[in-house]
Amino acid sequence: MSSMPRLQLGRLEVDHHTRASALNAIGSLVRAGRGGRVFTPNLDHILLVERRADVRAAYERAALSLPDGMPLVWASRRHGRPLPERICGSDLIEPLAALAAQEGWSIYLLGGSPGAADDAAYKLAERYGVHIAGCTAPRVAADGTSADADAEASIADAIRTSGAQIVFVALGSPKQELFIDRISERAAPAVLLGVGAGLDFLAGRVRRAPAWIGRLGFEWLFRLLMEPRRLWRRYLVAGPPALRALLRSPSSR
Repeated sequence: MSSMPRLQLGRLEVDHHTRASALNAIGSLVRAGRGGRVFTPNLDHILLVERRADVRAAYERAALSLPDGMPLVWASRRHGRPLPERICGSDLIEPLAALAAQEGWSIYLLGGSPGAADDAAYKLAERYGVHIAGCTAPRVAADGTSADADAEASIADAIRTSGAQIVFVALGSPKQELFIDRISERAAPAVLLGVGAGLDFLAGRVRRAPAWIGRLGFEWLFRLLMEPRRLWRRYLVAGPPALRALLRSPSSR
């Protein structure tokens, strides 16, 4: 989906895109009508891909892998293949909603905290006039494994029959990547995009770091201060090993 070969960071590959070209690439996936998986890896994902074969396999099937984390951008410079910018899944929600409204596409929302998807759907429809094809809050095991295969198949069928072209999946990592990977083919031609806390940000359930903090690479610290009990292990325990894996990244291809 990019004219440049993917950059390998640890055992994870990332595409070279600006935010504008990423939006164009997602639009191209929708127009192709074959579905697709769009992931936005951050530092935490580097370690997940290294340690878990199922997460690694999901990433290998991704149509787009966009860097949601300044450490990935910084590491790319160290390896001589600088990524243009950080591209957060949550930052793609509203531009894609605007594009969908312009193109006559519909959107489906999955996940978020209770009621967040409904509130986010209302805001997107009100701001952009985009058609919301549906909202669902699936139950997924904490480690991302399938808790109910029949329920997942029903969700995939609901997405497909709704006619949605774009699906925002807000389950957190690695749940959303594994969930997207499992249902993507059955949900086609919808394109599924992992957006992390994006629906909660949009619904006003979780406070988002100011843009300048994100540009400096400290959004993780802001989120840790906002939700210490939920996020301390991700950032303080898993973070240092992930950073070491990222810095010993061997190559690009």
